[in-house]
Amino acid sequence: MDHIAVDLGSRESQLCVRGSDGAMLEERRYPTGMLGQYLATRPKSRVVVETCSEAFGVADVAVAAGHEVRVVPATLVRSLGVGARRTKTDRRDAQILSEVSCRIDLPSVHIPTPLSRERKAMCSMRDALVRSRTQVSNGVRGWLRTQGVRLASGSFPTFAARVRAQLPSVPPHVARQLEMVEALTHAITAAERDLARQAKADPTCRRLMTAPGVGPNTALRFVAALDAIDRFPTAHKVEAYLGLVPGEHSSAQKQRRTGITKAGSPALRHTLVQAAWAAQRCRRTDPLQRWARAVQRRRGKRVAAVAVARKLAGLLYALWRDGTTYAPEPATT
Repeated sequence: MDHIAVDLGSRESQLCVRGSDGAMLEERRYPTGMLGQYLATRPKSRVVVETCSEAFGVADVAVAAGHEVRVVPATLVRSLGVGARRTKTDRRDAQILSEVSCRIDLPSVHIPTPLSRERKAMCSMRDALVRSRTQVSNGVRGWLRTQGVRLASGSFPTFAARVRAQLPSVPPHVARQLEMVEALTHAITAAERDLARQAKADPTCRRLMTAPGVGPNTALRFVAALDAIDRFPTAHKVEAYLGLVPGEHSSAQKQRRTGITKAGSPALRHTLVQAAWAAQRCRRTDPLQRWARAVQRRRGKRVAAVAVARKLAGLLYALWRDGTTYAPEPATT
């Protein structure tokens, strides 16, 4: 089997092809958008790429052409020799990846399905709209402070109306910002409708949304991040994958536990913590919240929220694995 290492670029990529004995067969630059055509002409090989924006798209076309694919984590390639001695070029990187591939079976990250990638894109673009609206509205709030105006409290959909109601006239540069806030609010509402529609159409998401505090955004992010439930043997593996378990910094006889590892998707971890806060407000009689209040008395609100987020991650995994819905109390016979 040949080994094809590809150092991906947005326009052109560097190829390095070696035989099973490690002998160099081919080196060339090739347009990234045409890699599928190139791979279709090659006999079954092992294709090695480093994680980047284009990696999963290239992995898809490589699998479609009948090749084995290894998407190597970016955190691993430096230990393989990429960028060693302060020397890093596309050609050298491809040579090193192809050489290492001939010697060992390189580990690969999970290649998410197209549906999973599409859902992640939907969620991240909705988040980008929310960040933009926050930035624009904060600029308006800062200007209001210079005018000695304290804005009445309210939600984002009424933000522009509240500003106009408190000022007899609004300068053009501020009016443009208010129009942008209104446009972004409209776009965010449409994006959230799309997320809700996707979640309601998915049986797994519907089951996950029976858990306390879990809405369409949390359910979709969770399903998109895990992608395939059989990847994880236990709930603890899911919690560790999402960075919700304590870290450890121990040596010899000295043991020291640290805060959560914060591995995995920061967006999903943040969403689970927000779901934990929502559950505390809306499902106060739930057994999970009784447990959370006991933690809160010992460790405080923030620690309790993260603890509930970890519990939620394990709970959602179990609901998905077992094909069940959330039952706050054990069934009686």
